[in-house]
Amino acid sequence: MEFKLPEIGEGVYEAELTRWLVQPGQAVKRGQDLLEVMTDKATMTVPAPFVGTIVSLDAAPGKVIKVGQPVLSYRAGEEVPATAAVPAAPAERAAPAERRAPTPTNGQHPTTAEKVPVKAAPSVRLKARQLGVDLGRVAGTGPGGRILLGDLTPPAPTPAPVKPEPRKEEPAAKKPEGMPDFGKPGTRIPMVGMRRMIAEAMSRSKRVIPDYTYFEEVDITELVKLRENVRQIYYKDGIKLTYLPFFIKAVALALREVPIVNSTLDEEKNEIVLHEKVNIGVAVSTPQGLMVPVIKNVDVLTVGDIARELERLSNEGRAGTIKRDDLRGGTFTVSSVGNIGGVFNTPVINHPEVGILGMGKMVRRPVYDQNGNIRPGDLIYFCFSFDHRVVDGAVCAHFSNVVIKPFANPVSLLLPAKL
Repeated sequence: MEFKLPEIGEGVYEAELTRWLVQPGQAVKRGQDLLEVMTDKATMTVPAPFVGTIVSLDAAPGKVIKVGQPVLSYRAGEEVPATAAVPAAPAERAAPAERRAPTPTNGQHPTTAEKVPVKAAPSVRLKARQLGVDLGRVAGTGPGGRILLGDLTPPAPTPAPVKPEPRKEEPAAKKPEGMPDFGKPGTRIPMVGMRRMIAEAMSRSKRVIPDYTYFEEVDITELVKLRENVRQIYYKDGIKLTYLPFFIKAVALALREVPIVNSTLDEEKNEIVLHEKVNIGVAVSTPQGLMVPVIKNVDVLTVGDIARELERLSNEGRAGTIKRDDLRGGTFTVSSVGNIGGVFNTPVINHPEVGILGMGKMVRRPVYDQNGNIRPGDLIYFCFSFDHRVVDGAVCAHFSNVVIKPFANPVSLLLPAKL
């Protein structure tokens, strides 16, 4: 029997197969993930609506598959539900896996006959696996008991045995969040999915754009003090306040003052399009590769709003549940590798935008104050790349100065936005 690619989203008619999650000869059950696909950088898995054994895989990773096109053959282990023959919309495409009914408060336990099917979209199933949540024990709050993303709560962690604290000269290694797969020696990695899209975008940028990079040393000593004083206040409100939201806010205000940088180049009409909205893309490292979700209307958001939105987009990007609309509409990009390392970098412009800001790690250096006295200073290096067809050196220098100015008195970045 053939299994065809079902509908995977409204207005989505095709997807790229990024990897198989089953192999020929493997027995599968209802709700088990068969393959992973990607559309517009959004990755999701497709579950099996049948019980049976895989006979053949009829598409290779990297191939673009249309909705309704056969992707594999299988031998049914039992009768396939009638609804499996017609692909259903994502909201109605719940794999009929068994789900145990919640334990009644009277202490009685449900029988086998009381089991009900799990209703959850592929994105919810993917998130549940990443959180280690058993969907069979989740009470859905959606229509008809459907399990939504908001219903997922990570299980309470099992207390780990107390380990002796490592010696200071041998600190415990910590893997940075979103660290990509570094590969295995002696193997080949297909250029498919997100990796292929990144390669195509970067190649086009370097091929088309005559770019140049501008470096600036920025003293953020006052910002370090400010964040240290207010981060607990934000934390109590559920906001993880890093330095990045301050940098994004400063860039947004500068884009308002220097509109030519908040633009894209329409090469077909040979026009520079200056945008009314300030939408800043933020490069996020995920296990699948680089992703650039977009924070919309940043100039009218507070630093707290930016921090909250940044965390949401980053989490959804790494989980593969981010919406396509959150990956579109950027007018400028910010990239930071400071949490990993590196003082300088030369960021590649996100075509068709005309500028990008890359930031390295914060370093402590001796600096001179206004009276000529040496004091310790917290420094970071801003690395701007611009499309020289649109942004000249003088404009770049002015824009950089405007971005840097608030850090002499960073409290100004916490003030309400001026509409």
